[in-house]
Amino acid sequence: MKQIQSIIRWALFLFGVIGCTGFIVPILTRRILNVGNLAGLIVCAVLALYAVFMPGVHHWICVFWQRTAGKVVLCIFAAGLTVALFLVIVMTALMVKAAHTEPAENATLIVLGCKAYGERPSIMLEERLKAALRYLNANPESACIVSGGQGADETISEAQCMYLYLTDNGIAADRIYMEDQSTTTRENLAFSYEIIQEQGLNEAIAIATNNFHEYRAGRIAENIGLEYGAVSGDTALWLLPTYYARELLAILYEWIF
Repeated sequence: MKQIQSIIRWALFLFGVIGCTGFIVPILTRRILNVGNLAGLIVCAVLALYAVFMPGVHHWICVFWQRTAGKVVLCIFAAGLTVALFLVIVMTALMVKAAHTEPAENATLIVLGCKAYGERPSIMLEERLKAALRYLNANPESACIVSGGQGADETISEAQCMYLYLTDNGIAADRIYMEDQSTTTRENLAFSYEIIQEQGLNEAIAIATNNFHEYRAGRIAENIGLEYGAVSGDTALWLLPTYYARELLAILYEWIF
């Protein structure tokens, strides 16, 4: 029994330390700090500390359990953890399923914006653009809407950056429409839909974004009334924990509000 407990402690400790490292790397290398890596750091740090102080924690749990109020609090805490784990599993399954939703042929492709550094797309945005290129080359009758406004620290709009990338890689300019006012995923899709209606484009759409983001983007598209499919870009492994954790919270927010 003690050997099993020791293995569990080491496993939890290593998971916590490795997890903390994964969430810290984007902060140190690219100054990427958001609710995703903050939440991830807290969870992984708590796991590591729990592993270190496990005997003492279990002692105080046993003491607390002797009181009626303690039983109530511990049961509520355990129920909360169970619900949270269940939600994470469900949301992850929905992300995976959405990322593999086949788009229609020659659909109107909407490329969702992400950080741009001047005329150079960020790693995340470039992955979306690579996926967009594959789809546009395979579907020569598809029109493309690049959607993204200009942030306070960006010298051009994300839409302009995407337009330059696609045209530099062989996509004809007359296939591309720019939507450069949006600041959120909801605005990306709503403003792009206005362009679709104004230009008489195919209302069957394909959404080019990172794999973890397809579910939430698709849910918003459905609420607008669009038929959609996924054109999923990969996500760099060293960025995935941060953006996956952030996306879990974003989906939860979407479900509630």
